[in-house]
Amino acid sequence: MATPEKINLLDFTSEKLKAFFLERGEKPFRATQIIKWIHQHGVDNFSEMTNVSKALRAELEEIAEIKPLEVAIDNQSDDGTRKWLLRLADGNCIETVFIPEDDRGTLCISSQVGCALDCTFCSTARQGFNRNLSVSEVIGQLWLAKNLLQPDHQENRVISNVVMMGMGEPLLNFENVVDAMDLMLDDNAYGLSKRRVTLSTSGVVPALDRLRERIEVSLAVSLHAPNDELRDQLVPINRKYPIKELMASCLRYMDGKAAREKITIEYVMLEGVNDLDQHAKELINVLRDVPCKVNLIPFNPFPETRYKRSSNNRINRFRDILVDAGLIVMTRKTRGDDIDAACGQLAGQVSDKSRRDVHFARIESS
Repeated sequence: MATPEKINLLDFTSEKLKAFFLERGEKPFRATQIIKWIHQHGVDNFSEMTNVSKALRAELEEIAEIKPLEVAIDNQSDDGTRKWLLRLADGNCIETVFIPEDDRGTLCISSQVGCALDCTFCSTARQGFNRNLSVSEVIGQLWLAKNLLQPDHQENRVISNVVMMGMGEPLLNFENVVDAMDLMLDDNAYGLSKRRVTLSTSGVVPALDRLRERIEVSLAVSLHAPNDELRDQLVPINRKYPIKELMASCLRYMDGKAAREKITIEYVMLEGVNDLDQHAKELINVLRDVPCKVNLIPFNPFPETRYKRSSNNRINRFRDILVDAGLIVMTRKTRGDDIDAACGQLAGQVSDKSRRDVHFARIESS
C-alpha cells in the first residue's frame, strides 16, 4: 500500500491551520504556536517545537511536513543582488531575487511557473506558461530566503520588503497569492506592514477589483505604454482590459486610502518604441487623476530580444517631461543584470510554449 502523502504546513494560513487543528480536537492556539515556529524561527522539524506536546509532535510527524523548496543554483551579483533558481517537486524551476539596499532589503517573489501574458519585452514570457504555484511554493520563497540570509533569526530584518514581481502574473493565481501575502502580513509569521508588501499586475481587472475586498497591500501596475494601440502590442492583456478600464480599476482600489499612498506605475524604457516626448505627454494625460508615482525601468536585455534600452539622455528627458507636469518619478537602478536577475530577465526552466516568433510576425503584419 502506498504511503499517504503528507500535508505541507507551509500551505496553511493561520486561519486555515486553526481549522486543521480543530478538526483534530486540538485547541486553536496550537496554530499560533506552529505558525511562529515555522515562519518566525524557520523550523522545519517538529522535534524542535519545544512548547508543543510530544504526543502532538508525534502525530504531526506522521501526517504532516514542513517541506521547503530546493536550491538548484545560488548566484550572487557584483552589486550584492542574489538570485536563487529553486527546483519544485515536479522538476520545474522558478527564480527568486534578493536586492539589498542601504535602507532596506527587497525580495522579489514568483507566483507562477512561466507566464501566460506574453509581454513582448519580458524573458519570462518567452518560456510560456506551465502552472500556478501553490501557497507553499509562494511563501516558501520567503521562508527559504529568510533562512539563508538570516540563519540566526535575530530581530533585525534582512528582508524588509517583498514584491510579487517575479515570474508570472500574481492575479492569475489569486487565491494562493492572497494566502501567501496573508502570511507575510501576519504578526505571528513575518509581520510585514501592508506598505512593504507589493503586488505587481499587468492589469487583470476583475481580479484587481477582488483584491481590495480580500487583502490590503501596495499595488504596482505594469503599464509600459500610454495608449491602447502600443500597449496591445507590448502587453497583450490590454486587448481584453484596455488602459481606461485598468485606470478605473486602479481608482477603485485606491478609494478611501490615505493621500500618502500611491500606486507605482511601472514603465519599461524601450528605445524608439515607447520613450518619445509624445509618449510622455500621453502618459501625463493617462495618469492625471490617478494617485501614483512613476517608476521608469531601463530595459534589461536578454538573448534574441528585438528591443534595446533607451539611452540615459532619453530616459532623463522623458522623466523631466513627467516631473514638469507634477508627477512623482523615479528611475529604477538596474541591479543584478550580470546574473540575469534584473527586471524582465527571470526565466527559470520552462519549455518555450509562447511561439514568440509567430507572435512577432502577427504584430508586424497587422
